[in-house]
Amino acid sequence: MSIQSPPMLLELAGRSLLSDKSRAILDLEDMPIELFPPLFVEAFSRGHTEVLKKMVQAWPFTCLPLGALMKKPQLEMIRMALDGLDMLLAQQDRPRRWKLQVLDLRNVCHNFWRTWSGAMVDAHSSEAMKKNRKLKHVPAMAAKPPLKVVIDLCLTERPLDKFQTHLFLWFTQRRDMVHLCCKRLKIFGKPTRHTRKVLRLLQLDSVQKVEVHCTWATSTLAAYAPFLGQMRNLRKLLVSQVCMPAHTSPEEQEQLLAQLTSQFLRLDCLRKFCVDAVLLLKGHLEQVLGHLKTPLKTLSITNCRLSDSDWNYLSRFPNTRKLRHLELRGIKLTNFSPEPLKILLETVAATLKSLDLEACRITDSQLQALLPILSCCSQLRVLNFYGNRISIFNRLSFQTILTLQDLVIQNVLCRKDLPIPNLEYLPRVLILQLYKEAIMGGRREMLKKMVLPCPFGLYSLQLRKVNKLRKLYVNNVFFLY
Repeated sequence: MSIQSPPMLLELAGRSLLSDKSRAILDLEDMPIELFPPLFVEAFSRGHTEVLKKMVQAWPFTCLPLGALMKKPQLEMIRMALDGLDMLLAQQDRPRRWKLQVLDLRNVCHNFWRTWSGAMVDAHSSEAMKKNRKLKHVPAMAAKPPLKVVIDLCLTERPLDKFQTHLFLWFTQRRDMVHLCCKRLKIFGKPTRHTRKVLRLLQLDSVQKVEVHCTWATSTLAAYAPFLGQMRNLRKLLVSQVCMPAHTSPEEQEQLLAQLTSQFLRLDCLRKFCVDAVLLLKGHLEQVLGHLKTPLKTLSITNCRLSDSDWNYLSRFPNTRKLRHLELRGIKLTNFSPEPLKILLETVAATLKSLDLEACRITDSQLQALLPILSCCSQLRVLNFYGNRISIFNRLSFQTILTLQDLVIQNVLCRKDLPIPNLEYLPRVLILQLYKEAIMGGRREMLKKMVLPCPFGLYSLQLRKVNKLRKLYVNNVFFLY
């Protein structure tokens, strides 16, 4: 007689309980903790709202990631969860085993359900069981901490949808007992009468990512700047398509920009700063970046106009010393000296992993000036020159080809933990060089898998991640592996 695995036994036990709803509700108080997650998933899939409502009240874990069970918000299920919270909040003495602190309504992959469904091998190890059973013996706290409801929010010019309307109305009536937290906030289109009201409802120090994709006037952006200053745990800020009315005087521009950038001083956790098509940036880059306090991991300035002073300031910007990703896509660099970029690349040579110079109108002489410092970027994996009419690729000397190849070869051969590159997509000249280097370096496994394919020209190399594997593809972009 074969012994069934614990996940199967839990699943069968859950189905047995759900066959009698009244029994399932009565048995929650004494039900083993490890039965709660599989029973909740089973009840959710079958639409047993009354059982789910009672389970919310007796939930023995600190977090209930309800959103991970829904591809899109299901209003009926969310009402069920909120009704369960209402009944819980109304009780003077909360259930003995109640531990719920966070109701997570975000549609994100959550390890909690996979762990308890048995998808992970060690999910039901004795250590895991002991750890979760300890929850039974934790004494109840005298003070009742406020419950947290966590969401990701996308605001548009259209009216709020049914889910948002119900949630915000429910929360407005319970603000003293519940905190509405938002990890990721996106705003598309011009602000409406709902935008300011919604922002006032949120626990703004919970926001970690903000993206503003809309044509806002600078005055509107400045009016909303105080909300930004309250997002003290913000890690990523993206602002796109900010315009300046033609009749705005230089003095007004300075004042509006100062209202916005002064809020940057409060963003102690900011690591990714991205601006796209922000017209007022020209001549004000130092004022914008100078208010950032922490070292950045990502700096993205795309489709913007820069002045000579802006370009020169990039090399002096102090918070790039740990930069991993630099994007300057769509910035016309034809008339700029390559020296500021060379100085910046020297500063970040030990940490930079990707450099995006797409459609920057880079000239042959500028590229040749950058090649020596690029070869010093030991961590560089992606280099994008797409959209630059560089004749050097058509009339390239053999020595320059080898310089470009060396950048690729040293990143392929020096990392023995990386998979063998797919030679089908490599140019023939580079394949021969790889053969030579592999032989000299003793890379036997690479040599075993190397089969000469049909020859290709030196067009490009692109690194992509497919199912967590790294492969090389031919494209019209030159990337480093």
